[in-house]
Amino acid sequence: MTNYYFIVGEASADLHASHLIRELSSIKTDASFRGFGGDKMQEVGFEITKHYKDMAFMGFWEVVKNLPSILKNFKQAEQEIVTHNIDVLILVDYPGFNMRMAAFAKRLGITVIYYITPQVWAWKKSRVKALKRTVDLLIPILPFEKDFFASQHVESSYFGHPLLDSLTSIDSTQIVAEKPIIALLPGSRKQEIEKMLPIMMEVVDVFQNYQFIIAGAPSIPSTFYRKITGASYIPIVTNQTHALLKESKAAIVTSGTATLEAAVLKIPQIVCYKTSVVSYFLGTFLVKVKYISLVNLICQREIVKELIQTDFNKQRLVYELKQLLDGSKRTEMIGHYEKMIQSLGQKGVSKRVAQAIVEMS
Repeated sequence: MTNYYFIVGEASADLHASHLIRELSSIKTDASFRGFGGDKMQEVGFEITKHYKDMAFMGFWEVVKNLPSILKNFKQAEQEIVTHNIDVLILVDYPGFNMRMAAFAKRLGITVIYYITPQVWAWKKSRVKALKRTVDLLIPILPFEKDFFASQHVESSYFGHPLLDSLTSIDSTQIVAEKPIIALLPGSRKQEIEKMLPIMMEVVDVFQNYQFIIAGAPSIPSTFYRKITGASYIPIVTNQTHALLKESKAAIVTSGTATLEAAVLKIPQIVCYKTSVVSYFLGTFLVKVKYISLVNLICQREIVKELIQTDFNKQRLVYELKQLLDGSKRTEMIGHYEKMIQSLGQKGVSKRVAQAIVEMS
């Protein structure tokens, strides 16, 4: 019997990890799966010892404020890894926490897999050496990452992007509205939703011929969104982001995995991001990339418009959204999407990753 322990820190990682667990279960029928995860992982037989919604701290200052809770989580994970005789530790993104857990497991002689590797090409390049030292199998999911690791003399295995597997189950799901839909994706953490959604809502009255719908994160109750929307009634669909995007004319998206999801579904989008003044100030010194959206990073050019910090305001949103709803701008963006999608590989990513992990363990 093989005992697998996962550590997942947010919603998209929960989704990708659930597909991986399903594939591992089909190969290793006597395996056990437990650790820090979410609802989708639980649906495929994962035992949650801590839900990721209790670990979602965004930004430098927010992490500092919640340091006692984070240290408590470290201790819990370390104790569980020892108590349950874990054979394989599978870390999914969430680098600030998972890099430390990799070092801990390596000292115990446990096989360490890092699925969805840290974005060390963007910041904290010094982490590359730690990854090489503490991780047995690095699995990046962006096409340019394997070349980056190779340039640092670090071996990694690229199997494609798991999003290609996640989008296969939405064809039968429909989001119905009387008007063309514009999707609002304010993020998956309470802190970012509180910053992003009020500004997104400012454009609703300008586009009265469209139906705006909020993509609710699976771990956030509708009441939380209603406290922000107030008397302005905007429909909320929870845990149906892909289905909502598929039916949308355009989307306003918080920077993150959702930008790539919209692109793969060929939905024109505006990418937005706003954080605390302190976090943004520190980020400008530490993060060394030209773009924040995955679409632009993969294409190495501006395919989607990025509105960051003070540029993320009603006036800019209205202007850019009008551009997106125009036929020529839409056609151009979708054409770029199609080229980008080809670089993400073929479906069956989760199965190929599972096979590689089993061979390691």
